[in-house]
Amino acid sequence: MLGSRTPAAGGQTEESMARNKKKVLVVEDNPNMSGLLSDMLEVFDVESVCASDGVEALNLVNDKDFGMVISDLRMPKMNGTELLLAVKERYPGMPVVLISGYAVETADDETVTRRADGFLSKPFKMNELQEVLSKFM
Repeated sequence: MLGSRTPAAGGQTEESMARNKKKVLVVEDNPNMSGLLSDMLEVFDVESVCASDGVEALNLVNDKDFGMVISDLRMPKMNGTELLLAVKERYPGMPVVLISGYAVETADDETVTRRADGFLSKPFKMNELQEVLSKFM
């Protein structure tokens, strides 16, 4: 049989492990930051797909099966607040966590605090990301 049917550690097949792996859409216009966040997610056995802006993210979120969106707040084309509102309109149950190097009050404070499921301030630590993942995935 194929290698995907071979039991892996813990008795699961590679096929069932792939099916159970969590997937996060990372939306960040800075490629260094999106790469770092993807690496951090991999430590927690979470698959990530990266988008460089909100427009690209909306196209991806419609075509893929994501458990969560983690998005930068300030981006070109469509900012994080606009993306948050669009995702929540289409998928009200999908968690959206915003990240920013700026204080929340500089954003659309009411929208962010009322509609976002979480907020991470840059630079954030591994344990802060782990808390978000534990809460929403």
